Amino acid sequence: MTNKLYYGDNLDILQKHIARESVDLIYLDPPFNSNRSYNVLFKDESGLDSAAQIKAFEDTWHWDASARDTYDALIHDAPDRVATAISALRTIVGDNQMLAYLVMMTARLVELHRVLKPTGSLYLHCDPTASHYLKMILDTIFGAQNFRNEIIWKRTSAHNDQNITRYGAIHDIIFFYSKSNTWTFNKIYTEREENAPKTHDLYKHSDGNLYRKGDCTAPGGRGPKYEWNGHTRNWRFTQEEAKRLEAEGLIVYSKNGMPRVLRPVELTRGSQLQDMWTDIDPPNSGSSEILGYPTQKPVALLERIIAASSNPDDVVLDPFAGCGTTISAAQKLGRQWVGIDITHLSVSLLVYRLQDMFGLKKKADYVVIGEPEDVGGARSLAAEDRYQFQWWALSLVRAKPLGGDVGGKGKKGSDKGIDGALNFQEKGSKLGRVLVQVKSGKVKSGYVRDLVGTMDREKAAVGVFITLEEATSDMRKEAASAGVYRSETWDKNYPRIQILTIADLLSGKEIDMPPRLSMFKQAERVQAEVDAPPRLPGLG
Repeated sequence: MTNKLYYGDNLDILQKHIARESVDLIYLDPPFNSNRSYNVLFKDESGLDSAAQIKAFEDTWHWDASARDTYDALIHDAPDRVATAISALRTIVGDNQMLAYLVMMTARLVELHRVLKPTGSLYLHCDPTASHYLKMILDTIFGAQNFRNEIIWKRTSAHNDQNITRYGAIHDIIFFYSKSNTWTFNKIYTEREENAPKTHDLYKHSDGNLYRKGDCTAPGGRGPKYEWNGHTRNWRFTQEEAKRLEAEGLIVYSKNGMPRVLRPVELTRGSQLQDMWTDIDPPNSGSSEILGYPTQKPVALLERIIAASSNPDDVVLDPFAGCGTTISAAQKLGRQWVGIDITHLSVSLLVYRLQDMFGLKKKADYVVIGEPEDVGGARSLAAEDRYQFQWWALSLVRAKPLGGDVGGKGKKGSDKGIDGALNFQEKGSKLGRVLVQVKSGKVKSGYVRDLVGTMDREKAAVGVFITLEEATSDMRKEAASAGVYRSETWDKNYPRIQILTIADLLSGKEIDMPPRLSMFKQAERVQAEVDAPPRLPGLG
């Protein structure tokens, strides 16, 4: 089974789990905050203070011991040209957050180049904050001769802020590289505007079909030079090809005798897509696909990239998977896929999205690697990172995290004793609320009493206490003494305090509550596309 989600650091996973030349297409949208001041990004960072673990959505990089170790590894182990390039960049930008970002990206791009098939392609999504440096790194790793396009994506509309003292920044950059001079490229055509046929030099042929008159002269004077119908030029065709086209009725002449070649035209199809994309809007608050993830990209953008640079059953990799837009687009278009993310929250969102959009189920349709599968694995995760453990535990009951949401940094927020929440529908528009608290260490009955107090304050119907360790008998007594919640809508009593161990949840036990409402914005159900774009040869 190729369809896989990995939890963990993408560099480590790429090095240990992704085979050489096993991927057809890579799209990555690495985290970077373009709104940060250049003065901050280039501020010298000294000292040995360790930085907090970098999260995939945190947008924070520091020149710390980890970045220095990665830099040293590149200098000693990477190909000579890569070591030279990153050393030069250190001289140019200094020891700062920008260098840390470039070092971390270089290490990952080396591995991404390794896992890409010879006919594969890579798209790197970024913005002008560091795009110039990233292109230098990409040229070094992939070879400048394998640079294909710098795509401009208009990601937002014009800014009308009267205080702006520069031109509005409304675009992102997507670098398109191939690994070799042979690569997959399926032509994409834009939709034709209604008045487009009136703007072109069209010709109605005697065969009844419509053609466009095309130029026969060679661009840049590169074609063979000879006289054709009284005109001496560098032509697109050899003399033999010109005679053949003329014999086939595909050459017509202008009033001054200049030959024009007839090319079939499809009035329902526009021109071939160019490198400036202004026709795909970003998700907004009114969009049906918005899931609340801060850096979410539109599905149409990823569908375009995947359709152009891969074929059905090809393997698509996103090493910064986030909320799973790339994975969703790949699934819809009939590609195999691999996603990697460093937070359990993102992996959980991705799992929900696959379920909501396609009805996919873990193990049956794809596997998740790196998440705990038993109590021992849960205990290891808790020891490594208690916030990641908390998010993973909440995902077992599909509760929305509070105090550390999608855009957070893995730090405790002002959650007022609440780690997660669920809603359910009562009569009319009334909502019932379930509060969830997670503990990974030793537990005691006082925690249950505190949860009861929190429920009273928040006017919640049910409280759920998730614990890694076994609950004490005093805790269960406290839970029982809290009584029941009576739902008149569903004509049923529910325990007001429920204690669930990680072992309970892994064995399939669920919260006893009325039918829940999703706490996350659900992705719309879609049908995977059966008909794929035509398989066209590469342009190498």
